[in-house]
Amino acid sequence: MQTQLSPEYRARADGLEAESILRKCVHCGFCTATCPTYQLLGDELDGPRGRIYLIKQVLEGETPTRKTQMHLDRCLTCRNCESTCPSGVHYGHLVDIGRKIVDEKVARPVGEKALRWALKEGLPSPLFAPAMKAGQLVRGLLPASLKAKVPAPQNAGAWPTREHARKVLMLAGCVQPAMMPNINTATARVLDAVGIQTVIAPKAGCCGAVKFHLNDQEGGKAEMRANIDAWWPLVEQGVESIVMNASGCGVTVKEYGHILKDDTMYAAKAERISALTRDLSELLPALLPELAHKLAGRVQKPDTLFAYHPPCTLQHGQKLRGGVEMHLNQLGFKLRAARNDAHLCCGSAGTYSVLNPELSYQLRDRKLGVLGEAFGDQLPDMILSANIGCITHLQSGTGTPVRHWVEVLDEALRAG
Repeated sequence: MQTQLSPEYRARADGLEAESILRKCVHCGFCTATCPTYQLLGDELDGPRGRIYLIKQVLEGETPTRKTQMHLDRCLTCRNCESTCPSGVHYGHLVDIGRKIVDEKVARPVGEKALRWALKEGLPSPLFAPAMKAGQLVRGLLPASLKAKVPAPQNAGAWPTREHARKVLMLAGCVQPAMMPNINTATARVLDAVGIQTVIAPKAGCCGAVKFHLNDQEGGKAEMRANIDAWWPLVEQGVESIVMNASGCGVTVKEYGHILKDDTMYAAKAERISALTRDLSELLPALLPELAHKLAGRVQKPDTLFAYHPPCTLQHGQKLRGGVEMHLNQLGFKLRAARNDAHLCCGSAGTYSVLNPELSYQLRDRKLGVLGEAFGDQLPDMILSANIGCITHLQSGTGTPVRHWVEVLDEALRAG
């Protein structure tokens, strides 16, 4: 795509980066065919190609409007379009730049601005945990829309205490310890069972995704730098990897190197952190023989039918497809992704379900429908995923239990 940047953006690093991304686009429209919001709305401007044109117009000097902002806001940043694109357009990076420059030009209404501020400041805040606990105490009295955002309290069980020579870092996450703490303890127990110790750096906090994607990019970068500082002594001590059990955090930490590439103090460290980061599922191939040994003859292989939803941040953001299903099936679990539309977003998309609830719930219900058909005539007994946002969002629309796959693996190991 030919571009003519205005002088304003020719002098900016993000303008030049956006131009290099735009030049890869060949207008083919393959991305439009797999875009969830285009499928719902049928508007060219609510698909990647249309949003690319909007961003291009702004970079070339046209004045953006609230309508421009709305179409960019409606993007889920699911990056399905990146998996489809034959030209390798980095749309996720482009839309982050586009939203930033449009927000610089277009003021938001006071109520909208307040909601976005509350989300970006509240979710990563130390006050989130006590607020969630208070919500859980009165959960039965909450209206349905709010109750869906407050999962029932969990008994997370004990954190393993054995010392191992092999050590990995894990990011606890900003909302996961308060909402679904069992995901973290289950991860630590599974790794402990195969001789790997899980370490959490106390000063590591939010991965930075919430603020960064709500256009507080400097606030997000500050959280990224804080995590690097918290992890760096342990990296120097030789931890094997930084393990992520929330794919939304994982895709962000894997991009620290890109996001902080112009930061002279942190660029090299950020690149190293990204290189060390692994989604939990990436550890499965090496662990499979020992896990199979632990389960064989000691645990009755479950006859539960598990439907699996691969989060967009895993299959499109991290380009990790099929691993969870293949490896858990090799361990004896009956796990299957949707036969149709497995590539489509469930509508959670970080804070999207709060900011765009109508579209979000349409996508959720569509996803639950295809997951319900995963085993043909038989309904699944449980839905599994790999990201807390997807798990919470899907659970809000179904009575079928929705859990992280590592919790099921942990229970099988403990039963033995």
